[in-house]
Amino acid sequence: MSVDPRATPGPASSRLRSVLPKLSDSERRVALWVLENVEATIRNSMSAIAQATDVSDTTVLRMCRTAGFEGFTDLKFALAQEPRGGRAEAASDPEASDLHAANRLFRAVAQAISDTQGVLNEGAFAKALDLIAGARHIVVGGVGGSGIVAQAFYQRCIRLGLRCDAPVDSQLQIMHSALTGPDDLVVAISYSGITSDPVLVLQEARSRGAATLCITGNSASPLARLADVVLVSVSHEQGSEPMAAQIAQMALIDALYSALVARNAERAQLTEERMVNAILPKSI
Repeated sequence: MSVDPRATPGPASSRLRSVLPKLSDSERRVALWVLENVEATIRNSMSAIAQATDVSDTTVLRMCRTAGFEGFTDLKFALAQEPRGGRAEAASDPEASDLHAANRLFRAVAQAISDTQGVLNEGAFAKALDLIAGARHIVVGGVGGSGIVAQAFYQRCIRLGLRCDAPVDSQLQIMHSALTGPDDLVVAISYSGITSDPVLVLQEARSRGAATLCITGNSASPLARLADVVLVSVSHEQGSEPMAAQIAQMALIDALYSALVARNAERAQLTEERMVNAILPKSI
């Protein structure tokens, strides 16, 4: 049975952003309005929020419950407990537009990392560490931007002395998955969780009895439903390329790596020394 990534509550705003991919259009409209109007949400009734977003009271309640709140009052209370700072002012000077675009990305990245940390489930994280440390062989799959993250995962495994493969070609990923067994772990990375190739990788792994882990931005996605453990990365971006999401996924991988090093620091140090000594002659 998969580990529920929502079992440990995080900050209210982080939880709202984490469920955006799984909400219906009307529920998503409510969640975005709440995130943009926190003070108004705290002050007003559920009916007022429903009227402001042109939805029914039931839709507001359903959105709250999907995000893990008992109801609208519970959401308001959680929002009221969060520290709130002023929003950064938008640049009005056309000459500052380039820097403004860069600053906007930095804010998105910082928010994505903060939200990802906020919804990180302790049980799911510990189980992921157990699966990685105990696997005879690890196969990692991902395409596009998530393929870059998959390669980073592979490199961290190698630095820990773990047997790992991360083919770049998506068909090879499925083929490697077909050769796994009950003592192995297959990891799939996809922010949307609906890309067909990573889903096929986990389907094949499950049919072979291998353990499955996914890193995704959508805990209700087809990919997440195939995983024994789900780690959620949170990001809300308007562009087609989720840059902040990719960095949040990288942060999750580095968190896994750091925790595995801490679990067995002596072995990690010896492995690192062996690798450093092996590549030292290549240094100028």
